[in-house]
Amino acid sequence: MAANYNNSAWFYDKLSRLIYGKSLVKAQVYLLDSIPPGCKILIVGGGTGWILEEIAKVHSAGLKITYVEVAVNMMALSKKRNTANNEVNFINDAVENVSLTAGYDVVITPFLFDNFTEENLQKIFDHIHQSLKPGGVWLNTDFRLTGKWWQRILLKSMILFFRTVCRIEATKLPGIEQCFAKQDYMTIKQKTFFGDFILSTVYKQA
Repeated sequence: MAANYNNSAWFYDKLSRLIYGKSLVKAQVYLLDSIPPGCKILIVGGGTGWILEEIAKVHSAGLKITYVEVAVNMMALSKKRNTANNEVNFINDAVENVSLTAGYDVVITPFLFDNFTEENLQKIFDHIHQSLKPGGVWLNTDFRLTGKWWQRILLKSMILFFRTVCRIEATKLPGIEQCFAKQDYMTIKQKTFFGDFILSTVYKQA
């Protein structure tokens, strides 16, 4: 069963700010200047949709955005966002159930892959990968472990909480960076946040 953040929609952003301050937001906003004008974008797992407003600050018009989010309550919040004059197609479903058309210029996956087991991560990654056109860019933000003791404690706490509340399937952090390496993605730019616990990367497809 796919993870579903319906139960956390009303407090998700407040909880993230309480724990991480502005780090989760800064980590995602850092990537947005890599979005070219007039492009076609796929966003998977956008949560409450605040990122749509941040994208609109960079490009107020000309973007065609496909916004995939499985949680009904998260989608309801996302649809209320100010997207300026960009065109947004909202799809309320798990991405693995969505027939994605090829040819996206940009893919954005904010804290998506840490929800999955290693096996399902690869399947979902490959499914999304097929939709990105050659030379396209993939903007990914997620957690990572760098050996600091508090990272492992915080990660275990998060996984336990979201397994209970949102039924995520993950029991540990899967090999996210390895998925990009297997498909020969190049790292264009990268930055860490919150004591190196959060990694934001712009990947380019060869």
